[in-house]
Amino acid sequence: MPGSTRVWLDTWEWACCGEPFEVGDAVDLLIATRAPSPRFVEGVGPELAATVDAIESHHQETTSTPEDRVRGRVHAIHGVAQDHVEVRHLRRPGFGAPPDAEMPAEGEEWPFSGRDLGNGLLIGSRPSKWMIESVPIPGAVTLVPRERVPRKATGEEGSEAPPVEDAEPPAERRTTFVVAWVVDVVTEGSEE
Repeated sequence: MPGSTRVWLDTWEWACCGEPFEVGDAVDLLIATRAPSPRFVEGVGPELAATVDAIESHHQETTSTPEDRVRGRVHAIHGVAQDHVEVRHLRRPGFGAPPDAEMPAEGEEWPFSGRDLGNGLLIGSRPSKWMIESVPIPGAVTLVPRERVPRKATGEEGSEAPPVEDAEPPAERRTTFVVAWVVDVVTEGSEE
């Protein structure tokens, strides 16, 4: 039966393999599943999960038939902004550093890994002293109206953590990232 279908698109996956589109464009989306998992429901909250009719995927095996698609015209787009808690940990061997790495002495930096190109020019890297773990807060989501789904995420769609340079950064901080798009598609033949 023709009508409107709300499709979930993960931003990381769309940035990799999706084409940009806008409200009013025709779309043809391959559906991985029409039954959100309990983990999905817990992550976004039951209220939002209840409005999602299908989950699109380019990378995961589909649980429905390969012919399961949503085709139609985009009626509305929303960014799914989810709150996260960023927790900072000291980098240590086996946790962001090679397991056989020696822990630097208190107050020292991780060793520089690179090459001397001559004339005082070096190329390489030195790991930050800190690892940042970003943990989504289950159910802490907000829908933000948008006019388009870009291929690559930009500062408008989400935020990236700034590099940590402080000697003693805060142990935790709350941030918000756009983790997905929900796209309302008026399916072919519908009068909506």
